[in-house]
Amino acid sequence: MLQTEVLIVGGGPAGSACAWYLRRHHIDCLVLDREPFPRVKLCAGWIPPQVLHDLEIRPEEYPHSLTSFAAFRIAIRGIGFSLPTRQYAIRRVEFDHWLLQRSGVPVATHHVRTIERRNGAYVVDGEFSGVYLIGAGGTHCPVYRTFFRDVHPRARDTLIITQEEEFPYAVVDPHCYLWFMENQLPGYSWYVPKVGGYVNVGVGGMAETLTAHGDTIQRHWDVLVAKLEHRGLVREHPFAPKGHSYYLRQHSGAVRVDNAFIVGDAAGLATRDMGEGIGPAIKSGLLAAEAIVHGTDYSVDNIRQLSLVPRWLFKMFSR
Repeated sequence: MLQTEVLIVGGGPAGSACAWYLRRHHIDCLVLDREPFPRVKLCAGWIPPQVLHDLEIRPEEYPHSLTSFAAFRIAIRGIGFSLPTRQYAIRRVEFDHWLLQRSGVPVATHHVRTIERRNGAYVVDGEFSGVYLIGAGGTHCPVYRTFFRDVHPRARDTLIITQEEEFPYAVVDPHCYLWFMENQLPGYSWYVPKVGGYVNVGVGGMAETLTAHGDTIQRHWDVLVAKLEHRGLVREHPFAPKGHSYYLRQHSGAVRVDNAFIVGDAAGLATRDMGEGIGPAIKSGLLAAEAIVHGTDYSVDNIRQLSLVPRWLFKMFSR
């Protein structure tokens, strides 16, 4: 059996950030992920500058495509405006792989099925053992399923379902567009152009509200495709979207049980206005690592709950 101090289940941004911090403090750890990297990950891919600051990355040092936005073009229920901002966009297939390599931590491709608490350690499938356990496996994380389902219940009304696609395309408009709560959508849709000739488009909505109204995310995807065609943003592309789901930030339950932690989407930390999960994932991974290294409490209470929209405006349009 392979033994280590910290087992990290999931090699995405939360797991990589945690591994990076632990290794800097000479803590032995191992990352388990069911897929080999690089791997495709559905995500619009924008990151706030705080992400680079938290990970001590200077933009000029990042070796892959990094798109900078000085403003977002936003419409909320048809009311349009330009929001000055400083944001970046990355391609997850590049970013996640680079972060994992940068951590310098060994990685094993392994599909986690069972986790046991045995003699003060966590044992995964009888093959891996760790004194500490980090659940960074996303919405369907096996660490959450095994140890946190009862103590950190997820509110059904915070579940977001999406349709999304990222593809190579000759970008005709370099601006990022965000459309909130249009056409009775309890959520938003987006168009994110990226340097290197890629575009990410998608739509996300509250699953419970859609069901209650007899609506579907597929209908809103069709509306988005028509909008992109009408505006000339994407034309004559043979769309083949895929779906995924995640939970928005809610009043959290326990995020630590004994020496087991949940971080990122496993803890449901996506921001409530834009569903942005990379920043909260990285911050939570670092906080969990700090708790292990320094023997401090682990809490996600201070991780931001909104990305861009001011709190007063978010409350007004969420009624």
